Amino acid sequence: MTNKSVPVSVNARTRPLVEALVAEAPSLRIAVERLANGTQVINAGIKVRGGLEAGRRIAEICLGGLGQVRIRAGSAFANWMLHVDVFTSDPVIACLASQYAGWSLEHGQGKGAFRALGSGPARALGSHEPLFDELGYRDASTTGVLALEVSVFPPVEIADRVAQNCGIEPENLTLILTPTTGLCGAVQVVARSLEVALHKVHALGFPLTAIVDGMATAPLSPPSPDFMTAMGRANDALLYGGDTHLFVDCGDAEAADLAQRLPSSASRDYGKPFAQIFEDSGNSFYDIDPMLFSPARVCITSLQSGMSHKAGSLNPAVLDQSFGHTVR
Repeated sequence: MTNKSVPVSVNARTRPLVEALVAEAPSLRIAVERLANGTQVINAGIKVRGGLEAGRRIAEICLGGLGQVRIRAGSAFANWMLHVDVFTSDPVIACLASQYAGWSLEHGQGKGAFRALGSGPARALGSHEPLFDELGYRDASTTGVLALEVSVFPPVEIADRVAQNCGIEPENLTLILTPTTGLCGAVQVVARSLEVALHKVHALGFPLTAIVDGMATAPLSPPSPDFMTAMGRANDALLYGGDTHLFVDCGDAEAADLAQRLPSSASRDYGKPFAQIFEDSGNSFYDIDPMLFSPARVCITSLQSGMSHKAGSLNPAVLDQSFGHTVR
């Protein structure tokens, strides 16, 4: 399976975005430093404040420079004003070949081991995920950028390994650190509203070549200093507040079937805050129904007929429970 219509380099497209992020680091409340091997590290939340604008820019970097992320005031939810909107004209490459957190990285053993999932353009250079064989896409840039949702700095050995796998010099690698507990991390995760839809489309076996265009939105989850709370809220924003519209090149029957199977409500685990679902699973992602990870509501428009098919619904009650709404 391949998408040859846009022969772009996601890493080359993000290079000016990374340079602008570094140049404006003080005003964005983020920090920049180098590891011993020369790898550039953009710290967007570890003992620095970060913020919404930094998170928005990082989300666009994770999309490989192929999408736009906007923070919008105004919402379908009475108690949550801010939304994160995502647009891209190349959803498959932007979301699956770049933004998806699919590169598993580990170093060390035991309690002090470093573990992280990498997302962003460098995946298309060095990750060995089978997904890239299906996409028929690889990058060949001499620079790379990878985002890590971590609360500690990665050891230099991780940077060395990523650079080696990417076939680039360590000094040409940028690692962006976005703890889930911070504002940058919240924006970066919620900006995956379109990506979770594309990931489930792929899991359902729908042909990715039929995905032509897409947009999505989700409410911005309030961060929390507690990791489990922050992680649960960010997931709930997608599962119970995510709203996705895909334009597909297929007939009505296929579009209608996709619409019915795509929303998170089609999962057996739907209905409780994600933190509770995670606890009930024994704190194991592998024991959660993978079909849960999808938007709350979808609209699928067939470009062959012009008909749109809608399914799912937003769930403000679960969001209020998860986000910690207090009425005064």
